[in-house]
Amino acid sequence: MVQVLRALPFLGLLLMLASCDPNQIYEKNTDFKDFTWAVQEKPAFEFEIKDTTQRYNVYFNIRNASAYGYYNLYVKHTLSDPNGKRVSQLLHQMVLMDPQTGEPRGRGTGDIFDHQFLALPNQRFHVAGTYKLLLEQYMRQDQLPGIMAAGVRVAKTEAK
Repeated sequence: MVQVLRALPFLGLLLMLASCDPNQIYEKNTDFKDFTWAVQEKPAFEFEIKDTTQRYNVYFNIRNASAYGYYNLYVKHTLSDPNGKRVSQLLHQMVLMDPQTGEPRGRGTGDIFDHQFLALPNQRFHVAGTYKLLLEQYMRQDQLPGIMAAGVRVAKTEAK
């Protein structure tokens, strides 16, 4: 038993290294108080782009409880460049549960599920510097119980 306990930190480190993505340049998630995304909460994420010749994939991360009352989630993004100029603004529909069966999609155990949606594929950033991406829940109610966290991941696209 003692040997197993001693091996746990090593196994944790091994798992962390295995999950590293060399193409990832940014990932951050914001947890919502009481596992509820209020309409006035608009998490903002800032990431630096150095290589303007590279294309990037921008993903949205969503964590929800199985008690979330809808099968989908509408989120609007606003992306601004280092000068504060709006680069893009778009409404996204993310399907969290199968509309027919109600079965949760994403990865999870118990009643918590994590999703990663490719929101902006092959995105080109024309100016080097710090970009800001703002997320807004765009559902028809002020409080969305069951949405635990939202986040952004930016990764270089694979060379073909």
